[in-house]
Amino acid sequence: MKLFIKDHFPLIVMNVVQMAVVLLVYWLDGYHKLSLIVYSLFLGCLILTVYLVFRYISNRKFYERLTVTVNKMDEAFEMLDTTPLSQALGKLLQKQYRLYLNHLHLQEKKRNDHLTFINQWVHQMKTPLSVIELITQESEDERLESIREEKDKLEKGLEMVLYAARLEVFEQDFQIEPVMLKTVIEEAIRENKRLFIKNHVYPENRVSPTIVESDEKWLKFIFNQLITNAVKYSAGKGQKVLVSELNTPHETIVTVQDYGVGISKTDLKRVFNPFFTGENGRIYRESTGMGLYLVKEVCDKLGHKVEISSVQGEGTSVQLSFRR
Repeated sequence: MKLFIKDHFPLIVMNVVQMAVVLLVYWLDGYHKLSLIVYSLFLGCLILTVYLVFRYISNRKFYERLTVTVNKMDEAFEMLDTTPLSQALGKLLQKQYRLYLNHLHLQEKKRNDHLTFINQWVHQMKTPLSVIELITQESEDERLESIREEKDKLEKGLEMVLYAARLEVFEQDFQIEPVMLKTVIEEAIRENKRLFIKNHVYPENRVSPTIVESDEKWLKFIFNQLITNAVKYSAGKGQKVLVSELNTPHETIVTVQDYGVGISKTDLKRVFNPFFTGENGRIYRESTGMGLYLVKEVCDKLGHKVEISSVQGEGTSVQLSFRR
């Protein structure tokens, strides 16, 4: 009703002005009969009122559509009034919806093509890396050891690219099931064995065979990222990376603790932002700023909570919480 009145307010004003001008002309011409003036005003107002009521009834659904929020897409295509303006609005909404669907399907196709390409490319890159692994493991030459280390970096980079691409279609790529935490963490530590040795850091796993509801593949990716970060920022300190567990009545909390360089207070609030490397990124040039971002995104989608605390120069602690 408010929109209808606002829309027709200029018409009401113009009609009032028009009636006043006409009556003024008659008055100036010598017709001073007050009863006739009042009767004319009454007829003018009555005709205008009848027109406005008819107009409102005819276009009521049209004005409601413009003022009421649409909660479902189907509501946008409900039949409106039979007036030309209402019909034009209905056709416009349908055309806009078809354009939107076409654009959506096009973007979906582009995303699927991109994901297919990334998957194929990553798997193609894994073949030469496997060959490099076979060649270099036959000798203890220091140069070949360096090649193995660089090969490990390439594998981790490819893994991050693959999981970042899969994150776009996460709903199609996860399965919640009972997962044993200790087994997943042991596999993540085993995969980073050479990284531990190279950086003179040793792992300590204090997690019991606790079962949580999660996706094993994505959970392994999470711990791989956390352990890799913990080792990288503890390099050369001869320290350990401690993975421990705390059980409460409502949740299981797994903590990945390192005793490395730590994170400054100014950077701590932004570590989950994509591509953010902070002060440590200027020291450790290999930092991409994507590891913790992907961890946070995956945890949010799986319904897990991830928090981080750190003291610069003393180490960093990442807590991963699983609801019971």
